[in-house]
Amino acid sequence: MLSRQFVRENPEAVREALDNKGVDVDLDRILEVDEEWRDLKAEGDDLRHERNEVSSKIGELKQEGKEAEAEDAIERSSELKERIEAVEDRADELEAELEERLLELPQIPHESVPVGEDESENVERRRELFDDLRDLPEEVVPHYDLGEELDILDFERGAKVSGGGFYFAKGDGAKLEHALVQFMLDVHREQDYVDVFPPIPVNSASMRGTGQFPKFTEDAYRLGGSNEEAYDDDDLWLLPTAEVPVTNMYRDEILLSEDLPLKHQAYSPNFRREAGEHGTETRGIVRVHQFNKVEMVNFVEPENSYERFEGLVNEAEEVLRRLELPYRILEMCTGDLGFTQAKKYDLEVWAPGDDMEEGPDVGGRWLEVSSVSNFEDFQARRAGIQYRPEKHESAEYVHTLNGSGLAVPRIVVAILEYYQNEDGTVDVPEALRPYMGGQAVIEGGEKVGESALGAQD
Repeated sequence: MLSRQFVRENPEAVREALDNKGVDVDLDRILEVDEEWRDLKAEGDDLRHERNEVSSKIGELKQEGKEAEAEDAIERSSELKERIEAVEDRADELEAELEERLLELPQIPHESVPVGEDESENVERRRELFDDLRDLPEEVVPHYDLGEELDILDFERGAKVSGGGFYFAKGDGAKLEHALVQFMLDVHREQDYVDVFPPIPVNSASMRGTGQFPKFTEDAYRLGGSNEEAYDDDDLWLLPTAEVPVTNMYRDEILLSEDLPLKHQAYSPNFRREAGEHGTETRGIVRVHQFNKVEMVNFVEPENSYERFEGLVNEAEEVLRRLELPYRILEMCTGDLGFTQAKKYDLEVWAPGDDMEEGPDVGGRWLEVSSVSNFEDFQARRAGIQYRPEKHESAEYVHTLNGSGLAVPRIVVAILEYYQNEDGTVDVPEALRPYMGGQAVIEGGEKVGESALGAQD
């Protein structure tokens, strides 16, 4: 969140951020509440000072035999007490309102972020691994058809068990997902990441700490209640990303400068009520309600956060480089930046199975597999994560960054489509073969049950 002092001293910068990010918040009301709150705090200080002076005189007046004046002083002290209580009660109400309204303000974009209204104005920074593409079949079969033909993806049974947006990975499909997770974890261990295996349910306070709440409650899976009902800090939700529990590990704590940079990685399943139209854009496992992901979370000193941001991009890219999957780096404009981010790059892998209007000139489409974000101190303020530069110095807020390393299902899509052969088999990327027990080709499995025979009821 933004500090109230920053909002108070930089209202035009906040207005510009609201406009550039397309967020509708009543900033004037926030400034009014803050001004009234400060006036009441000042009045309360003056009233307490006066009451202390009046109270100290009561004894003196009684000793001097000035009973009438002493009684007047007692009456004045009582009046002051009542006014102080009223002022403090109103100030508490305003502070609670101010804290809630400050949570609605988005992060200020970094000055280097391109200004734009929506995703159409994002800026492509570079493309990688397109100079030497492998030979593809004349017609690349989309992953959702190929996955069913090979019997490694089962959408119908996933929907039967859990509903639309869920799927089974079977046989080599499941093996591929497991292999990718272990491969990604190993790559990031080489980059000095410390593993964390986080809890899957997270409480509301954690969701608020990383910025998912209060703005994005409709996308979360709540445990034991409706999303429309009021929630408490202790209510539980299925994590939408490991960013939430890993960042909140250090909520309301003070780290030491020697702890930083602190780099954690975490594998987790992730749960989201993904919105979007059905069709080719979302068909298959591109957008599902449960998916596997390895997440990288960094805690750094403020002066190092943008150097670390570039390092984090490179660390996420390394997975794609080793898998030899063509990809591009996209910088988000202000209108597509997100509520909590000061700067963000997306890593988008090339999947050649479906031609999309926004795809590359060689056909296919782009699939986001990682968003690398610098939140500066936005999350740290919400979650109360500080560090002490020196033991004798005051604590300051850390900067937090994160990036997927990477989202597994979309990498599966890219592998099934880019490494597809003319005969319908799929080559396993060389770097992944040790994690597949040396397996070099995915040939699929045998379907089971009467449905495999085309039986009719």
